[in-house]
Amino acid sequence: MRLLAILISTAVISASSELARAQQVGEVGVDWLGNDIIVEAIKDPKVDGVICHVSYFDRGVVDRLQKGNWFEDPSDSAISCRQTGPIAIRDIELGEGGEEVFKQGISLIWKKQVVNRIYDKANDTLIYLSHSRQVQDGSAKMAISTVPLYGREVVWTNGKPQ
Repeated sequence: MRLLAILISTAVISASSELARAQQVGEVGVDWLGNDIIVEAIKDPKVDGVICHVSYFDRGVVDRLQKGNWFEDPSDSAISCRQTGPIAIRDIELGEGGEEVFKQGISLIWKKQVVNRIYDKANDTLIYLSHSRQVQDGSAKMAISTVPLYGREVVWTNGKPQ
């Protein structure tokens, strides 16, 4: 059984190697039940000079015991992305669906918190969408942030899309 868990962990880590890694930069206690709001910094792996800060709710043990649903956190999240240095854009997906930049589990098995990047060519803007992905009830809770590229020096590795 332990070997199976190691194999699954290895597969998950190697499958997500193209995704950003989150670095926790803040934790705010919100009540005496041990519930916290976690703030993480996420660097886009294909766009230098942009950092997104994502916040989400982390349920404490007492809250989990009181309300059941022990293995899942709420889908709520907030996101704010800003230019923090010179912007250099590598080979990003330019389609309407964009590209998954970050993903982490917020339940024991299926539910994920995801950040997608979409390039809005008409407005020369990067859009970052934070949402939950779950098997049932879809991804109704979301947050959005934009990084305008207009008027900024931006280096496109493959040339700016026309």
